[in-house]
Amino acid sequence: MKIGLYFGTFNPIHVGHLTIANHLAEYSNLDKIWFVVTPHSPFKKKSSLLDNRQRYQMVYQATKDYLKLEPSDIEFNLPQPNYTINTLTYLQEKYPKDEFALIMGEDNLKSFHKWKNYELILDNHDIYVYPRISEGKIDTQFNEHPKIHNISAPIMQLSSTFIRKSIKDGKNVRPMLPEHVWEYLDEMNFYK
Repeated sequence: MKIGLYFGTFNPIHVGHLTIANHLAEYSNLDKIWFVVTPHSPFKKKSSLLDNRQRYQMVYQATKDYLKLEPSDIEFNLPQPNYTINTLTYLQEKYPKDEFALIMGEDNLKSFHKWKNYELILDNHDIYVYPRISEGKIDTQFNEHPKIHNISAPIMQLSSTFIRKSIKDGKNVRPMLPEHVWEYLDEMNFYK
C-alpha cells in the first residue's frame, strides 16, 4: 500500500486540510492519507497549542467518515525533538510492506533543502506537493525531480491561526471546520 503522510499540528484541523488530503486520496496514486499529528515539542512554550491527544481526537473526528483518511499518533512516542527522516525510518521498519510518501505545501518545498537528511528522504520517498501562495523560490534541484509530484489540488487560504484568533474574538467559524470537529471544539470550549 502507498501511504501519504500529511504532517501538521492540526491546531485545529480545518476544511482546508481535509480538502487537500481528500484531493490526494482521490486524484493521486496514494491508497491512504495519514494525518500525522506533530507532538508538542517539550522545548517550546506555546500556550495556544492544545494537548497532543486533544488534537489527535480532532483529527479522528474530522476523518472518521472518510475511508482513505486516517489520524496517526506515530510521532507521540518518538524521541523529541523529532525529524521527518526519523519518522520515515521508523515507519519503514514497522511497516516494511508499505511505501510511504510525504505530502507538503509548496511553501515547505522552498525550505526543504534545509531539512535534516533531505537527500536521503528524496532517495527513498516520493513527495507530493500541493500549491500554496507564498514568497520565495523553489531550489532548482527540485525542478523536474522524478520523486517530486506537483498536485493541482485547490489552493486553500485558510489557517489554523486565523481560526483560533477568530474563535477567541467570538466569531462564527463553523463553516471552516468539519462538523464533528466544530462540535468537539464547542463542547470543550477550546481557544476561547
